[in-house]
Amino acid sequence: MKKLLSILYTVWCGMVFVIPFLFFYPFIYICIQNKGWHRFGHKIIRFWSQIFFILTGMIIQKDWKFRPDKSKTYVFVANHFSYLDVAAGMNIVENYFAYVGKSSVSKVPLFGYMFDQLHIAVNRSDKDSRTKTMLRGIRALKNGRSVFIMPEGGIVSKNIPKMAQPFKDGPFIMAIENKVPIVPVSYLNNYELNPSNFFFWGLPKVIINKEISTENRTSKDIEALKKEVYDVIQGDLDKYYGLEKTEYLG
Repeated sequence: MKKLLSILYTVWCGMVFVIPFLFFYPFIYICIQNKGWHRFGHKIIRFWSQIFFILTGMIIQKDWKFRPDKSKTYVFVANHFSYLDVAAGMNIVENYFAYVGKSSVSKVPLFGYMFDQLHIAVNRSDKDSRTKTMLRGIRALKNGRSVFIMPEGGIVSKNIPKMAQPFKDGPFIMAIENKVPIVPVSYLNNYELNPSNFFFWGLPKVIINKEISTENRTSKDIEALKKEVYDVIQGDLDKYYGLEKTEYLG
């Protein structure tokens, strides 16, 4: 019975994801055609995300240890154990931001085009792609647009809820280069609600942690910053699951 309910709920989640997207896509497409309208496209996508979580009954439980100023620029970083994380980030973060995500998303019909135009796709196996991604992220921050990155480099952990190590350097270089704060975001149970391709009903829990300043930081501080962010997010996960503290192995 549990498996049947999961299948039915997964079908419902798929419908709630796809049908509103197809309805909103023409408006998103129009916004994509003019860079000055990209911000409006972002707002439409955020509204679509809100509809998804409302209609699926997965109302996100947000623990605000810090409320980002919507007029300021940040680098948001989060653990990444589930496909649900991306939609949750769009729902949680009120700032105008660009996701940095894997280039394979670009192959998805319609959605891929939207992602390519409004966000930043990266092929992590291609050095040139990684360099271009870094430059695009730095440019977005210089233009006052926040960036959201999962520093594990994808859903790669072999020991969930322990994060994969070491973190990628990208988000920390971007933050230091632009002297913008890093905001660690902890997704506590998304992977329980969306393991692989199935959905189970529940309430996603997320912690938006206090900003970490990058003022007076240089490239020599990257490893220290990575450890600081890891300790914050993994500390939240360890506390939630009653696990022992894990040291960051940079």
